[in-house]
Amino acid sequence: MPERPFYQPGASSVEGLPLALQMFHNHPLVMLKPHWHAQVEVNFIVRGTVHYRMNDHEISLSAGEMCLFWGGLPHQMDDLSDDAIYAGAHLPLVHFFRLHLPADIRHRLMTGATLVTSATDRSDNDSFERWNRYVRSGDPARTEHAVNELLLRLERVRFEPYRLVPQTPAGQETGSPFDQQSSRNVGRMCDFIAENFLYDIDCVTIAAAADIHPKYAMSLFKKSTGMTLNEYVNLLRLSYAQALLMHQDANVLRVAMESGFGSLSAFNKSFRKLAGMSPSDFRKAGVR
Repeated sequence: MPERPFYQPGASSVEGLPLALQMFHNHPLVMLKPHWHAQVEVNFIVRGTVHYRMNDHEISLSAGEMCLFWGGLPHQMDDLSDDAIYAGAHLPLVHFFRLHLPADIRHRLMTGATLVTSATDRSDNDSFERWNRYVRSGDPARTEHAVNELLLRLERVRFEPYRLVPQTPAGQETGSPFDQQSSRNVGRMCDFIAENFLYDIDCVTIAAAADIHPKYAMSLFKKSTGMTLNEYVNLLRLSYAQALLMHQDANVLRVAMESGFGSLSAFNKSFRKLAGMSPSDFRKAGVR
């Protein structure tokens, strides 16, 4: 076991609350293994250095750099300097789709790329500190103000130098722009799924919540996120299950049922596809 403290998912963590908006400003912790969650993650490095292992690439960041990536693919902060401090947020998709970003950025993020920018200044640290206080205050008005300011800050990325890692391979298709109505429809679907992912829902009920045709709903969601509706519902369930599995008395069958899966076999198949191991092996590796 490493001497330094390490990160472990829990019921009140980002994994256990897959649709919650969370903000932070603290010392990061090394992750012993990859994790995943259903939010887009923003990390601003206040001090020191950190190293990430993403789904298909690695990246190192130092003080003054900021990154943005989709947390639905396994990722891991596997190394950091002793003096590291970072700030940021976990943004549910309903907030992410409010962002006015170039279509190729949104598409690349949802399919595994990391956006990195060094175009920051001292005001960013002050802003992240304030947003963290506002969100943790419990005041809905302050939380809304923090989210709106954060989204505006992220939209500024398009006016300044940034890079996407890895670079777009030659010939790879970029995302298509969506009008405001399409983004609202995706947001409505995300809202409904957020409230009901632990229950038995399908594309028909999800589409009805957005008042659109099921075939259009499936096509729009896939184009917007790179995932099918079923894959997104499963991701939320798996994120929730990941946190439940960290309890020492966790029972895999009970976790499967409490996470919204109708059978143990379906849970095992979905979990192994995302994590590369069975829920039982994941639990054994994580409980200490």
